[in-house]
Amino acid sequence: MSTRNLTIARLAPPKSAWRRLAARDSLVRRIDWVLLLAALALSGLGIVLIYSATRNRTGITGGDPEFFLIRQAINLAIGVALAIGVMWLGHQRLRSFVPVFFALSLGAMLLVFSPLGTEINGQRAWLSIGGYTLQPGEFAKVAVVLGLAVILADQVDAGDREFPGTKAILQALGLAAIPLAVVVVDDMGMAMVLSVIVLGILLASGSPLKWSLGLIAAGIAAAVLVWVLGLLDSYQIDRFAAFADPSRDPSGVGYNTNQARIAIGSGQLHGSGLFNGTQTTGQFVPEQHTDFIFTVAGEELGFVGAGGIILLIGVLLWRALRIARESTDLYSTIIAAGIVAWLAFQCFENIGMALGIMPVAGIPLPFLSYGGTAMFAVWIAIGLLQSVRMKRPLSF
Repeated sequence: MSTRNLTIARLAPPKSAWRRLAARDSLVRRIDWVLLLAALALSGLGIVLIYSATRNRTGITGGDPEFFLIRQAINLAIGVALAIGVMWLGHQRLRSFVPVFFALSLGAMLLVFSPLGTEINGQRAWLSIGGYTLQPGEFAKVAVVLGLAVILADQVDAGDREFPGTKAILQALGLAAIPLAVVVVDDMGMAMVLSVIVLGILLASGSPLKWSLGLIAAGIAAAVLVWVLGLLDSYQIDRFAAFADPSRDPSGVGYNTNQARIAIGSGQLHGSGLFNGTQTTGQFVPEQHTDFIFTVAGEELGFVGAGGIILLIGVLLWRALRIARESTDLYSTIIAAGIVAWLAFQCFENIGMALGIMPVAGIPLPFLSYGGTAMFAVWIAIGLLQSVRMKRPLSF
């Protein structure tokens, strides 16, 4: 070997270094950066809007204007860590742990009826542990997506069938009915989200259309039965009454909806400016940092800013749909499609109730509304989507 070649060989990185570099390059290419950046942008905007909505509310901040800002930033950090953990494990490796996760989620949902359960705004859907509140139903969304994916894709991915059979569909519906039965009376919003997830999964799985139509008919029949039997609480009836006619009792049942529309309308095209919203500063909109966070964007960022948030949501859903379409196995397709159905409906319902075109259902706006459990759940969903896109787990 010549002196020149010997020198080059000595200066060149070892083969192991090249392999690590190639692995990093492969990882960069496998991650859907558009999806990730859209989720981060929405979460970051949510932290800013939460700070604007709570910095003057000494009654809930204890005099610390940055209380909710810091806590939501911590929630985001934990959520991103959970997403990375899911990507590292991989959705295929998680397949064998789905029954355990589903059982734990269901057990936590049942605990809300124990002394650990806490009632907030008429709904007994939270656990109070060590000064922190958790909403187990948020994890149930992930559990239902994964549980139905395992059941419906089992025989198809094994090559035994082209589409899920009747037995698998009935098993999937029976599994989904368990958490639905827990929340259907006390938390209508959660029941609506779970129902839409099941419907989206059935459509994505290739199941015969009669099952989806039957599920819709059963949902309508169940809603009528709940109404006829008087199983709804007074606050739930008030919410539907306010949706039907917000002007009937503007200082009572229609107050939330009217104030939300006033706040959004006052923003006009460009908004009043961040932290300058009179409706937000005056604390006219109840639950503005949680269910009605979109009203802060409408007032302070105007049509342009609120439209930008909707655009980011659209980009995120587009990338998720693309992941579902490009999946090579039914299990992965169902996971991605179930997450799309979940996030799309929840965004539509939340923004719709702020605009007065949907009933108030106590559903948070994904990535933007304040709440630890909700943030953890949506970032687990992002981790699952990225895992489906990458087709194999992360390696460090």
